[in-house]
Amino acid sequence: MKIGIIGGGNMANGLGKFWAKNGHQLMFSFSRNEQKLKDLAASVSDTAQVGTPAEAVQFADVVLLAVPWVAVPEALQAAGSLNGKILFSCVNALKPDMSGMAVGTTTSAAEEIAKLAPGARVVEGLPLFAEVLQSGDTSFNGTEATVFYCGDDAEAKTVVAGLLKETAVEAIDVGGLSTARYIEPAMMVLIQLAYVQQMGQVAFSLLRR
Repeated sequence: MKIGIIGGGNMANGLGKFWAKNGHQLMFSFSRNEQKLKDLAASVSDTAQVGTPAEAVQFADVVLLAVPWVAVPEALQAAGSLNGKILFSCVNALKPDMSGMAVGTTTSAAEEIAKLAPGARVVEGLPLFAEVLQSGDTSFNGTEATVFYCGDDAEAKTVVAGLLKETAVEAIDVGGLSTARYIEPAMMVLIQLAYVQQMGQVAFSLLRR
């Protein structure tokens, strides 16, 4: 599969390494520093490419949007038309200082992204923290972490679920795209535990009985 990645940060790096290991072709894009983007691509795979967001979209079967919330409008404008493309968003609507949510409850980052990318088949999945992905081992004492995803296009969700599962997590479909209104704030719990209370690498696990 060809995956175009819009974003050159830690999440793009962490996910990219798993996907490259599984044989996917990658193209990275959207960074203030082109050399940094080239270095990132080289560190992920010797076959990973670098291009503009528009080139990454044209290249891709699936487009990963992995930029800070405040950069979403600029990134999507640079990407151009995403009509018919699977757009896998791992963007949470965090304030720049991570003190809270910029939007939530009545809408979500995922829904706002869908408005900015008409025609895109948007699926949201908020993977494990980049630090966990980059460690190379995403299990917690032998237990798979749970990652929730949502969207309105069944086929697109199946594709994204497969990409999430390649990071060795349990990927759970929680419904339509509006369910992102609840996934995104829930991630604030993990942020509080990991960074404010300094508990280190944490994740959710869904228990059943």
